[in-house]
Amino acid sequence: MAAVVGTRDLRPAAGLVLQTLAVAACYFAAGRLGLLRQLVVEDAIVTPIWPPTGVAVACLLLYGMRSWPGIALGALLVVMSITSLQPQVIGTLLGNTLAPVCAYYLLRKVGFRTSLARLRDGLTLVFLGALASMLVSATAGATMLVITGKLDTGSFWLVWLAWWVGDAMGVLIVTPLLLLILQASRRTLNLSRWKEAVGLALIAGCLIPVATHSSMSLLFLVYPLLIWAALRFQLAGSSLCALFASVSATVAATDRTGPFEHLTSVEVMIKLQAFNGSMALTALLLSAMITEQLNTRRSVERACQELVEVLAHLTAGEPPPVPPPVDTDRAEPGERSVAKKNRPVSPTGDT
Repeated sequence: MAAVVGTRDLRPAAGLVLQTLAVAACYFAAGRLGLLRQLVVEDAIVTPIWPPTGVAVACLLLYGMRSWPGIALGALLVVMSITSLQPQVIGTLLGNTLAPVCAYYLLRKVGFRTSLARLRDGLTLVFLGALASMLVSATAGATMLVITGKLDTGSFWLVWLAWWVGDAMGVLIVTPLLLLILQASRRTLNLSRWKEAVGLALIAGCLIPVATHSSMSLLFLVYPLLIWAALRFQLAGSSLCALFASVSATVAATDRTGPFEHLTSVEVMIKLQAFNGSMALTALLLSAMITEQLNTRRSVERACQELVEVLAHLTAGEPPPVPPPVDTDRAEPGERSVAKKNRPVSPTGDT
């Protein structure tokens, strides 16, 4: 009997170890992908997009604080794969671990929903999860480079800016995509628009490489595709389109081709980050706003249908049907207002 009890006690610990290793493996794989394309800014190597930050924030939002050991282990493995353990590495490890944790606590504090079905969720992910929280990793990493003499004081702000934008871009591009994949795994896919989806994919596959590699500066052609994807497919379409465009632009920037040709390293970094940032913001916020409006419209349509049923029963002299209860904590704003209007009223007028 004692052996059985001991085996049961080991199960939570074994599950935690497996989860930590899985998070570390995903972080390490994302880090190796991010290191494939690099920019040199003031003798410091930076990545235009750092996907591990997006992986870390997504894991924390989905699995809670149990994920932070895996994030720290993954960050350590990434650093050890490119350099030895040196003093400046401590700042990088601390910053890459604390920044996603700060993002998790800030998003949780304001009631962030992983469905990204509200405009406020998109805004909080941008300003709290990406821009505000990634200040921690950029400041810690750049400061340690200055303290250890690896970076001149005059180059601090430029390297800090590149570091901060790269980490923020990882959250803006990768985190929504991972949250979307989890939602898709729990739902049945709607294939009613598969022809339009295929057409959008074919046009994006042809137009985006041309726009990002043409010397005529045609990057603006990406935005109509983002708007089309957001209007018709919401976050699923806009996030995939933004990811493909960002990767294509990063390849062109690191190869110094197309609109990034004949530019200095600083100019390449500024142009690339401005394009990636504005594109990610457009895709995320537009899709969140459209999803919120669609949910509100569905709520109004359900309320109208319930009203028609009530009027039909009253006309026939039958008691009206009782509407199903609505969980006001999880319902959308339109559904909460409908629930309040449909709340039964006592003869005295009290609810």
